[in-house]
Order: sequence, then structure tokens, then C-alpha cells
Amino acid sequence: MPYDVIIVGGRLAGAATGMLLARKGVRALVVDRTHFPSDTLSSHQLQPPGVARLRRWGLLDRLDATGTPPVRDVRFDTNGVVIAGRYPEVDGTGALYSPRREVLDTLLVEAAREAGVEVREDTIVDELLLSGGRVRGIRSRHKGSSTATDDHAALVVGADGKHSMVAKTIGASSHRSRSARSLGFYCYWQDVELSAGELYNRDRRVAGAWPTDQGMVVTYVGWPASEFDVFRTDPAGHVLDTLDACGTLGARIRAGHRVGPVRGTSDLPNEIRVSSGPGWALAGDAGLVMDSITGQGMGHALRDADLLSDAIISGLGGGGLDRALARYVKQRDKQTKAMFDFTVRIASFPPPTPAEQTMFAAIAERPEETSQLLGAVAGSVPITSLFSPRRLMSLVGVRGFAALARSQLRPVTPRPAPVEERPDRVGSRAQDDL
Repeated sequence: MPYDVIIVGGRLAGAATGMLLARKGVRALVVDRTHFPSDTLSSHQLQPPGVARLRRWGLLDRLDATGTPPVRDVRFDTNGVVIAGRYPEVDGTGALYSPRREVLDTLLVEAAREAGVEVREDTIVDELLLSGGRVRGIRSRHKGSSTATDDHAALVVGADGKHSMVAKTIGASSHRSRSARSLGFYCYWQDVELSAGELYNRDRRVAGAWPTDQGMVVTYVGWPASEFDVFRTDPAGHVLDTLDACGTLGARIRAGHRVGPVRGTSDLPNEIRVSSGPGWALAGDAGLVMDSITGQGMGHALRDADLLSDAIISGLGGGGLDRALARYVKQRDKQTKAMFDFTVRIASFPPPTPAEQTMFAAIAERPEETSQLLGAVAGSVPITSLFSPRRLMSLVGVRGFAALARSQLRPVTPRPAPVEERPDRVGSRAQDDL
């Protein structure tokens, strides 16, 4: 039986898209090369906008049941200026969650199945089926088998990560691209004292610590990509050295013990692809990927699923599928470009200026401004509103605003692109939604 939609990739973007379509009566097939539960490289940050979507879809209680705690209080230490507060609420929720991907991805896959999606695990897509200039389906096989199966649909969605086979096959071009700026590594710890989420910005280093499921804490460390060859000589040691520079965090981490390996990558490009065409669309990291330093990938995957499923339902309902998909891409890009540029700048590790430190000090003294800053970093408050001239002048005055403007115009020195993946490289390529 032909499907309405075939989705290649069953993690956050793919499973959520399939679930939302099936709930509206759309016949959907999701295929993934892995078997769930399955881990993948991740920033672990499900920011409040993503949490609000899970709540709206009736899945937040399930995430709570996994033991992943909500985090409402955040402490942000930027070169000694401490900003502490809470996220602004989005649709009734102001919490961040940091689940392991084997937990969250499996939750979405199960929800998709319950909604009526056919999910095929351990399935490799060898090629797309094209006819008359349109994508018409996929040719796939079960892992370990040479027998291929052809499946047809009105639309094929690529939700198969930043190295998307779907995007490569149809030749999806990039209309915004910046090379990788940073490397990101994370690991889990047990028996660590952590009462709130913690973020640290030090000279050419960033770090974060968040509670995750099973009573563990996940730490994230970011360095410039140009220092990858130094970092790889002793990843565990460099993680601890970075955490040691973050107030008391290093001591608290050392009082616990690490669970599992240090994982990460410097394969963190920044790219927005053309994400729809005749019979195809892209979602999640397949269509838009950026450095994990701002932790937007997981939320963007759910956002894409929301926008894309609405567009597909409209298009299949007689609104013109290609036109509806084009509107989806336009909405996605409009909601992302400012955060994309902000992320690229942060990932470039620009040195702090006195004017910027003055701004952060002023924000730290004003609870409402603290909430707005945290909301902007989380993606629930537009970055453009946070840095509007009126707001900045109210914080630092006219002279301070002029100094800030000069610092933002200061060019960021490009960093060398990271080395290519090698067999002896620490970590592995992220599959989706870092």
C-alpha cells in the first residue's frame, strides 16, 4: 500500500513529524538505520520552547516519568560576572530538560507508533525513487539483507541528520553556510552536587552542567575547533581542566565519578539548506544545522516537525503540496536566522570587551533583564529584541551603547576548519539534532 509520506530518519525530527501526521490521519512510514533505544551525540538541551511542544503534544508527563528533572533555575557565569535567574515561561512552562537521547528519542518513536506510524528499524535506504523530476519514494533493505523493497509516497522527508543521504541525493544546496568554529564534548557523572543549571564562559572556553535522568549530571565543554589536536591528546583531562576553571564546579565534579566515556566531535558546521522541492522536504539537522554551543538542535527538530506537519496536512488537503512546503521553509528560516548568526559568533569565541562585561553586570542587577537574557539564549525570546538599541541604552547608557556597537562591529578572526574524520579520532559523527 502506498504511503502519503515516507520519513527517512526516526529520531526527534522524523519521529515527531510522523506522529503529528498520523494523528491527523496521514499514512506515514518512518525508517531508520538504527534500533531504538539508541544513543547519538547530543547537546542534551531541550529548551523551554521544545518542552512546551512536548507538553502540547501530551508527551511531557512521559518525559517526567523517565526521571529527567525540569530545570528552572540557571546560573550563568561569564568571565566572573554571575547572572542567576529563571527562564521566562513559554505556553505555561519555563523549564529546560536535559534527557539522554536514548531516552527522548525512544519516547518519540513509541509515540509515533501509538499514533499509527509504521516504523521500520534497522533499515537502510539505498536510494530515492525519482520519476518525472519528482521524488516518488525510497528503495530500502533490512540491515544485513540484500533484498530491496520499494515504497512509494507523495512526499519523502529527509530527517536523517546533517550528513543526510536525502539531501545529498537530491543535491540540496546551502543558502547560508559557515565552517565549524568549535568542538563540543560531553560526559555523564554520578554523585555530583548540582542544584541548578550552570553555564560558564571563560577565555576561549565554555562549559555547562545540567541534571539528566537516572540521577546523573551531564557536563558539556566547548573549545575552539582550531585546538582540536590539543584536546584529543587527553579528552578526559582537558574536560576536567576546563571544569576546574569554573568556580567550584570542578571540585564538585571530581567528588563524584564519571559514568561512561567522554564523547563529542568538532564536526559542527553551520548550514541552512534549501529544504523543499518536488516530492521532498528536509527537517531537523538535515535541513538546518548549527554549532551545538547554544543547544538549539533538539528544539529546532521539534519546531521543524511542528511546522512541516502543518504544511504537509495543508498541502495534501488540496492547498498544493509544493507551495505549502515552500511556506514551511520560509517560516523556519525566518525563525532561525538571528539565532544562527548569534550562534556562529558565540562559537567563534570572540574575546570579551569591557563594554560587554558592563552590560552583563547591569543585567545581573535586574531580574527581568536576567530572565530576558536567559530566554534569548534558550530561544524563547528573540535575540534581536534582547540587543535592541533601546534596551542596551537603558542598561549601559549612551556611551556604553556606543562602545558595545563598536565591539559588535569588530571582525571575528576565522578559525581553521577542523580536520576530517579519521579512524583514530575521539568521538564520532553526530547523527541528528546536536
